[in-house]
Amino acid sequence: MDAILFDLDNTLYPPERNVFSLIDRRINRFMNEVVGIPATEVDGLRRYYWAEYGVTLQGLIRHYGVDAEAYLDYVHDIDVAGCLEPDGELRRALEGLPLRRAVFTNGSRSHAQRVLGTLAVADLFEEIFDISVASYRPKPYPEPYLKVLDHLGVPPGRCLMVEDSAANLKTAKELGMGTILVGEAENLPFIDCCVASAAQVPQVLGLWSA
Repeated sequence: MDAILFDLDNTLYPPERNVFSLIDRRINRFMNEVVGIPATEVDGLRRYYWAEYGVTLQGLIRHYGVDAEAYLDYVHDIDVAGCLEPDGELRRALEGLPLRRAVFTNGSRSHAQRVLGTLAVADLFEEIFDISVASYRPKPYPEPYLKVLDHLGVPPGRCLMVEDSAANLKTAKELGMGTILVGEAENLPFIDCCVASAAQVPQVLGLWSA
């Protein structure tokens, strides 16, 4: 393997840190207060957009002409430092990975920078690929994966994907990537192995040794 891609939210830190719950509330506020969607319709629309487009943003772009960057700035305007702190264990684990490292997220670059900076691991990643990499087409659609692999110049068979989302790993496996699920183990054919936290990734690299 030549490279390893890490998802950001709920992957590099545990979901118990509640970062995404803050983003979730900001999305609801944006839809109600900025776009003007009645509060009673927000939850239903979000479920529909997730099912139809993979993320709320795509639905808002298509149906309301929302500016993607304005949306991303608004929903990620949260107190990251109030939820996270430097993670020495994660840093040591990343430092020990003999692979090129990048972040691949459905969030924004600025949010990823804040998270990585707060975790004190920002310098350990070569690049951040955010949702804009394929014209705001999100994971698990294949387009952003292909854009990321092309940018890195790495074939899918030489790249690992680390994610908390099984659906996102399914696409990675279909493209030929190695897959590592962070979180509760799921017995699915497209998941190569599971770890409890991103800091445990070095422990399973032997699966791909020559």
